[in-house]
Amino acid sequence: MTDTSRLGARVMALIDDLARHTDEPGRLTRLYLSPAHRATAEAVLGLMREAGLAARIDAAGSVVGRMEGREPGLPALVLGSHIDSVVDAGRYDGPLGVAAGLAVAEALRGLALPFALEVVAFGDEENVRFPTSLSTSKAWAGQYRMEWLEGRDAAGTPLREALAQFGGDPDGIPALARRREEIAGYLEIHIEQGPALEAAAQPVGVVSGIVGLTRARCTVTGEANHAGTVPMGMRRDALAAAAEMALAVERLGEAVPGAVATVGALSVVPGAVNVIPGRVDFSLDVRAPDDSERLGLFTAIEAECRAIAQRRAVGFGAETFMDNAAVALDPGFQATLDRAARRLGFSPLMLPSGATHDAVAMAALGPSAMLFVRCRGGISHNPAESITLEDADAATRVLLGAVRDLAGLEP
Repeated sequence: MTDTSRLGARVMALIDDLARHTDEPGRLTRLYLSPAHRATAEAVLGLMREAGLAARIDAAGSVVGRMEGREPGLPALVLGSHIDSVVDAGRYDGPLGVAAGLAVAEALRGLALPFALEVVAFGDEENVRFPTSLSTSKAWAGQYRMEWLEGRDAAGTPLREALAQFGGDPDGIPALARRREEIAGYLEIHIEQGPALEAAAQPVGVVSGIVGLTRARCTVTGEANHAGTVPMGMRRDALAAAAEMALAVERLGEAVPGAVATVGALSVVPGAVNVIPGRVDFSLDVRAPDDSERLGLFTAIEAECRAIAQRRAVGFGAETFMDNAAVALDPGFQATLDRAARRLGFSPLMLPSGATHDAVAMAALGPSAMLFVRCRGGISHNPAESITLEDADAATRVLLGAVRDLAGLEP
């Protein structure tokens, strides 16, 4: 192993080790507050303690390790990402940022920094299991909505109950809120989840900002009836209406430059081969870097769906459950990452993030920035998700250089 790949090898080994924790044999699924999430949190806790950090799992399930600066109680520069996953996930989305933060903490062990260094593994970034929005990082930002605790997963388990079973403390969540003066800043490494870096032949890019996001649950209500006896022109087919709505979502989304709109999940009731669908529930996800354009697109989609419903004599309802504003990241921290990358001979792109990250919440506490890492084919949320050892090393060395720069140390 060469010296120039040592950090990358450490990061890749940590990621591979964490990937063994899954709730589904044969594929990586690690939902918030699941047994696999708890096992991963315990593994990260042990790694943090081995690195010399004072570590704990907090009331909401995040794993937090702290290395004091040149004197106790200094504001903390926070490094990290998340360890929960989507269903049938890749291994780098989230854990890459946690592993890189750990590797940097190990490299800086014993130095008297002008700030404390914290590494965090948040637990609910993907928002797959419960109807939440970055709940564990928003708990730090003082933005946790206590009604989230009453939300239920697909099995009907309330978040409050799942958190208690996990070993968390629902009533302790308000106390997790950090004061701005406690946070010196936040840096997060994440795979790009897109093809731009690969196309530019660059291992890393600096994130310019994070798009705003609106999500809604939509319901189409028709009339279930016999598939063989009701003439086509007399049907109130909820699925046919929902299909037309999904095409409208695609069409309207394409008309707004920089925006995207997606119907990602759909449920048909009663779901029988010989019954006209009487009800369809589908999800709607609208994103754009400009909040006014995002909200305008969402309004246009909702109006078009209602028009389709009226023409087809079905009911339509939309319930918004997530509305995150676009986030501009800190120019000073962006410049620090850019300088660190250029010192290593890279020419980092400046890239917007079309995905939401814990940096959205952390930006409310202090200067925050993100570094994207090239991923093969731009593929993410998929077992085919892949990065190279060399790129993991490049990104971790950029992060280490940025922390040393912020600390006033020689590069």
